[in-house]
Amino acid sequence: MKQFLIAVTLAAAGILPAWSPAFAQDSGDTRIRVGLGAQLRPEFVGADHSEVGPLWDIDIARGTNEFAFEAPDYSFGIPVISSGGFSLGPAANIASKRKESDVGAPVGKVKTTIEAGAFTNYEVAKSFYLHAEMLKGLGGHKGVVGTLGADYVWRDGDKYVVSVGPRLLLSDSRYQRAYFGVTPAAALASGLPAYRPSGGVHGVAMASGLSYQFNNRFGLFGYGRYERLVGDAADSPIVRELGSRNQLSGGLGLNYTFTMKH
Repeated sequence: MKQFLIAVTLAAAGILPAWSPAFAQDSGDTRIRVGLGAQLRPEFVGADHSEVGPLWDIDIARGTNEFAFEAPDYSFGIPVISSGGFSLGPAANIASKRKESDVGAPVGKVKTTIEAGAFTNYEVAKSFYLHAEMLKGLGGHKGVVGTLGADYVWRDGDKYVVSVGPRLLLSDSRYQRAYFGVTPAAALASGLPAYRPSGGVHGVAMASGLSYQFNNRFGLFGYGRYERLVGDAADSPIVRELGSRNQLSGGLGLNYTFTMKH
């Protein structure tokens, strides 16, 4: 899936000028910045232990324009419409699987989920951005998840970009039942009380991001994030007795910038 997303992004570098009014107004070559690193993240939502996973990032800029700001904890997205500080496009994410052995109780497994949907960004001011995304699980949890976020940004062109901002995390009942619910059968098998959560806000978070360019080719990027489960998610016996309401994640990587000539 990640290789597919990378291929889609590289393809978009060639066709994006035809889609986006902002790109169509600019001339010049296309710069592509590719980053790869590692991150420490919860093994699944609600877990009390972490796992190491890959961290990657791809950005596209036209000519000598700055790379557009994007917070590193948001889903992967390609802006196909960009005008007047507003951008819109498809988005995708991969949610890790959850095994019963990960939880420590026979409450059911959740397969690896490809989440696909759309995102929108709005540049309120030079240093203040709003973000919204909604994704549907294709397989796995099969639910709908959404994020509303805001970021305050300090930057010096592409030399460095530092951001910090809050997040509001939403999901439907299918998503919450997959990760936080306990069916009557699972209750008998596990000894946990039966629990059927509904949809709504399941978490709040604070995230920060950093990118720093050593030169025109090489740079550093990373992020840190604290998430707190709330509502029905926080009241789940899976979280209260076997997991944690507090979810910490962070990562660091190196990036490389190259140019596609036109």
